[in-house]
Amino acid sequence: MEPGLIISKTFMDIEFPKGHIGVKSFDAELVDQEGNSIPSYETYLHHWFAVKYHQNITMSHDPKLIRQEDFIYLRNEGTCNDYILPHYWGFGVESRGTTSKIPDPFAIEVGNPAKIQNGFEEKWLLNIMVIDTRGAQDKKGCTECRCDLINLPKDFYNVTRDIHNQKLTPATYKGGLFCCQDNVQCKLSEGFQGPRKNVSMRYKISWVDWNEYQIPLKVYILDSTDKAEYSIQPNGVGDTPVVQKADIPMEKGGYLIFGTAHMHSGVVNATLYGEDGRTLCTATPKYGTGTEAGNEEGYLTGMSVCYPEPGSIQIKDGEVLTVESRYRNEFRTGAMGHFYMYIAENLP
Repeated sequence: MEPGLIISKTFMDIEFPKGHIGVKSFDAELVDQEGNSIPSYETYLHHWFAVKYHQNITMSHDPKLIRQEDFIYLRNEGTCNDYILPHYWGFGVESRGTTSKIPDPFAIEVGNPAKIQNGFEEKWLLNIMVIDTRGAQDKKGCTECRCDLINLPKDFYNVTRDIHNQKLTPATYKGGLFCCQDNVQCKLSEGFQGPRKNVSMRYKISWVDWNEYQIPLKVYILDSTDKAEYSIQPNGVGDTPVVQKADIPMEKGGYLIFGTAHMHSGVVNATLYGEDGRTLCTATPKYGTGTEAGNEEGYLTGMSVCYPEPGSIQIKDGEVLTVESRYRNEFRTGAMGHFYMYIAENLP
């Protein structure tokens, strides 16, 4: 990494526990070459997502001979379509302070040979975006992927389209994932120079061997925008938070075991409601107050997690849930409102 640099890459076939197992947690953070945690005001972890796929065991090692059918990407249970928010685990700058631990006897089942197509093997990839904000003219704007604060290609708006294949324009798209392209750079303060440095993402997975005592969970990621990200315009009502919500039908229900949200700095909270208006889970942010990694002043350092008593919160088949994200009443780009919930169809 170097000052201002944005890296957005996908790493295929990451190291992952083998066999038929139940994953209990998956946590990650950025570290330097000595293994020390890096504070977010130096290098900002925008997001990391872990995605499952199956790969043809006879696939050629020659990139020119690899075929599309050699890969089968396996998304979570929804509720987005196609390849939008397909991951099983993943957070952002809040990673260090947000637990992914799943209570016993529940787990996320992976590696089940009965669910792997003959001639294929199960693998995992990581999609990661990291922003080096050292020397940036506007650190906050840089982490929000503000287009006017990034040295973009001159033809950016002529060739870039959004997830719905609509052309982006300077008037309608002022910031977000499309401006944080791989190897572009946030604009730096005049004359700033800083050393290059090696950055790694360290991740830790805990798991158990799968047996009849484990109860599988289904992973759902609900989006309050239905478009992965959004910009926030102040509502002109003092300190009143800006609210974004979406109603999402659940084809299949179950029991809520785990709930939290992936949000960005400026978040007030995120809440999941049942069809009757009952609160199923509210995830609240923690902001740092110091300088050490994990407690960076002004940065989002964690989100709370809901662990309802198993069986106490049931979502019915066909129930329409409402996910609501609330941010501070100030302009920001690239905001997200992703609510994670793990659902069990059965109880102990």
